[in-house]
Amino acid sequence: MTTPTDNPGTAPAVDNAPTAPAAAIPPGPAGAVPGLPAQGAAAPGVPTEVVGTYPDYAMAQQAVDHLSDNKFPVERTAIIGTDLRLVENVLGRLTTGRAAIAGAASGAWFGLFVGLLFGLFSDSGWFGVILICLLIGAAWGAVFGAIAHAATGGRRDFASRSSLQAGQYAVTSDAEVADQARQLLIQLNWRASGAE
Repeated sequence: MTTPTDNPGTAPAVDNAPTAPAAAIPPGPAGAVPGLPAQGAAAPGVPTEVVGTYPDYAMAQQAVDHLSDNKFPVERTAIIGTDLRLVENVLGRLTTGRAAIAGAASGAWFGLFVGLLFGLFSDSGWFGVILICLLIGAAWGAVFGAIAHAATGGRRDFASRSSLQAGQYAVTSDAEVADQARQLLIQLNWRASGAE
């Protein structure tokens, strides 16, 4: 865990100014310009400062929670993930058979959905309609799964899951309340270290 910056002059400022002027958005029925809740938190052009950096999201979340517990205006803070990287975890080999099984499973779900729709409007035998649609969906899913895998020509014979991960998380705050946030986060770090 990195302690909050003690010197406000060394913290890089982040500008949260919107990219489009608010005048370009027509007013809503109440006469106000619609916007996301986070857009109303800071006035356009209000600079922000980094008040703490943390190696994982849970610690950054704990820091903002500590600020909230101490009546700090947390609507003037943000958690920003930096040093983003794409991580692809390989889950295992992918053969034509496994691709067909995965295709059958997704096709069965689609067939179940279609069968439920048909079954709702069926006069009789709704269970049979659902079962037939499920089986047809599974069969076509298996066929398309096997064909899609065979079409890759062996260039991607593995299954994987991709995720976007941040290297560190910065807690930022409006410049006018950044010193107060730093003081509160220093107190949190002292408590976490066992000092009183």
